[in-house]
Amino acid sequence: MQKQEMQKQEMQNQEMWLEYFSRYLGTAFPKFLEEKPWNYKDDLCVIGASYLAEAAKDGRWNQYIIDNSSYLMAEDGTVANWKEGEHNIDKVSFGRSLRILRDLTGDGRYDAAVKRAYDFLKDYPRTTTGNFWHKDIYPNQVWLDGLYMAMPFYARTLAETGEDRWDDIIGQFVSAHRLLWDISLGLYVHGCDVSLKADWADPGTGRSPAVWLRAEGWYLMALADVYELAWERAPRAFRLAELLKDGIDGILRYQDQETKMFYQVVDKRDFPGNYLETSGSAMVAYALMKGARLGILDETYGEKGVQVLEGIRDTYLKKEEDGYHLYGICASAGLGRGPDPHNHKDRTGRPEYYVSEAQMADNQHGTAACMMAVSELLRRQEGNVCCN
Repeated sequence: MQKQEMQKQEMQNQEMWLEYFSRYLGTAFPKFLEEKPWNYKDDLCVIGASYLAEAAKDGRWNQYIIDNSSYLMAEDGTVANWKEGEHNIDKVSFGRSLRILRDLTGDGRYDAAVKRAYDFLKDYPRTTTGNFWHKDIYPNQVWLDGLYMAMPFYARTLAETGEDRWDDIIGQFVSAHRLLWDISLGLYVHGCDVSLKADWADPGTGRSPAVWLRAEGWYLMALADVYELAWERAPRAFRLAELLKDGIDGILRYQDQETKMFYQVVDKRDFPGNYLETSGSAMVAYALMKGARLGILDETYGEKGVQVLEGIRDTYLKKEEDGYHLYGICASAGLGRGPDPHNHKDRTGRPEYYVSEAQMADNQHGTAACMMAVSELLRRQEGNVCCN
C-alpha cells in the first residue's frame, strides 16, 4: 500500500510539471518570441519540448515547436537574427532547433539552414588554445556557455555525416577544463580571456574570479549530450566521461542539504544576496540523471538528480490563479560590457555581480532546463538506458 501511495504521489508531482510546461509552451513561449528576435534561450525551449516528446512518446510537445517555427525561419528560408559575417557562438545553437524542425517536417529549407549553421563553425575564430572564441565582441575568450551552444550541435552533425572531427570536439572540452578548472574548489570558473586583456581577467591566468552556477550547468549538460553521441564513434570519448564525473563530484560538495539545490554563486553559500537558483540546479539534475542513464555515473547519482528536481519543484514551482509559475531563475549574466547597447553594466564576474543580476519568473533558461530534467525523469521511469 505504501508503494502505491508513493507511485501516486510521483505521478501527481510529474503532472504538476507537465501542466506547467504545456501552459508555458502555449502562452509564455510565443509571447517571448513576439517580444524579441530568436535567441539561444528559445532553442532551449525547443530542445526541452523535443526531449519531452521523445521521453513521453507524446507528439503534442512537438506541435508546440512547429506552431512557433515561423519565429525562427521565414517563408523564404531566412533565419531570424543571423547576421552575415557575425561570429557569435550563441547563434550556432539555432542549428539544434533547425535540425529538430527538419526532422519533424522534412522541409528542405531547414536542412539547408542546418548545413549553414555547421558552415559557421568551419571558419569560426579560435583562441590560441584551439577553442572557438565566444563572440566577436568577446574575442579570445572561452566561456563555459559556449561549449553548450556549439558542441552538441557539432557532435550531432558528425554523427550524421560520418565526418571524423571528434578529436577537435573532445580537445576543446579538455582545453576548457585546463583553462577554467579551479582544482582547489573542484569547480569551474565562468570564463577565461586567453589574451589576458579583459578587465575581469586574472592577469596571470586570464580566469574570471567566481563560480557561477549556470555556467557549470552548461558545461555539464554539454559533456553528457556529446558523450551520448561520441561513445560509439570516438576513441577518446572516455575523456568526456571522466570530465563529467569529476565535475559532478566537485559541485555535489556544495549542494544545499535541505532543498538539494545549488547556489547562484556555487561555493559562497553565505555571501550576501546569494540564493538557490533554478536554472543551474535543473541543469545539474539533468546531467546527474543522464550521466546515470549513459552509464558514466552509477545509479546513486541518478537518484540525486531526482532529488534536485524535487527540490526545485518544492521550492520554486508555485500554483497561482492563472496556473503554475517557476521562480528563482537568474535572468541573464555574462562577463564584460553587455551586448545590449543600453546595458553598460560592468559585468565583473565577481560574486557581488552575479547576485546583483535580476531574477525572472518563467525565464526560458529555467523552464527549459526543467523540461530537459523532467524528460530524464520520464526516461528513468521507462527504464531507458544505454552505453553500459
